[in-house]
Amino acid sequence: MSGKAPLRNIKLTVAYDGTDFSGWQRQASDRSVQAVIEDALQKIHKSPAVIHAAGRTDSGVHAAGQAVNFYSPIAGMNARSYVPALNSILPPDVRILSAEDAPLKFHARFDALLRRYRYHFICNRQALPHERRYAMQLSRHPDINLLNEYARLLHGEMDCSFFASPSDSALKRGGSPFRFIHQAYFFQQADKLVFEIGANAFLWKMVRSITGTLLFCESRSLPPAVLKELMFSGDHRKAGPTAPPQGLFLWNVEYPLNPPVNSGCAP
Repeated sequence: MSGKAPLRNIKLTVAYDGTDFSGWQRQASDRSVQAVIEDALQKIHKSPAVIHAAGRTDSGVHAAGQAVNFYSPIAGMNARSYVPALNSILPPDVRILSAEDAPLKFHARFDALLRRYRYHFICNRQALPHERRYAMQLSRHPDINLLNEYARLLHGEMDCSFFASPSDSALKRGGSPFRFIHQAYFFQQADKLVFEIGANAFLWKMVRSITGTLLFCESRSLPPAVLKELMFSGDHRKAGPTAPPQGLFLWNVEYPLNPPVNSGCAP
């Protein structure tokens, strides 16, 4: 945004299949979700575009409700027109679900109150070929009651060092390991098991680390008190294996109540 102030700020809700992407963030050579959307916007605007996302999903992680914003130089275009315009350019593994005008100061990352993720499991049956990209295969059905006893330990403001990847660049730069977890629980959805967790923000690979650790503890029938002690240690080396990316979805993002102007959803 060089020179003059932006004319408009547009908020998008985006879904994507993360299988064939290196992740959300633009890379020098690998395919990223950010790059394909920015390239599509450049074709519409006839000038470079920069978008800001609520969360930077990793390689192989999907989104059902990623939130992004960008500044539009087009004064007369209805916000809802970005939905068909972008979807006509974007590859089929990225879809714009809705578009709306937002206040000029709105920022998809910094204004987010809660980011909600869901991890899907197929238990005690063979996954169908089309399901393998979107769920973790388990050869048994875990004890959902014990898993939810573990999940109840994840509540409120917490030092999440135990679930932090040793390669987390933000922590290496001195970032805080504390996060506020609003909810965490397992539930049955048809024949699938789902883990849902919502927090103000997450560390790199934190959701996958939590998922893998809870499953690891359940498989050994460890008492919740043991997991609590491990968490307090802050030693990631004692955590369970990190769950694979394909079962994880950025489900939705919540913002302060501020009714947008000229909203329009995909038909």
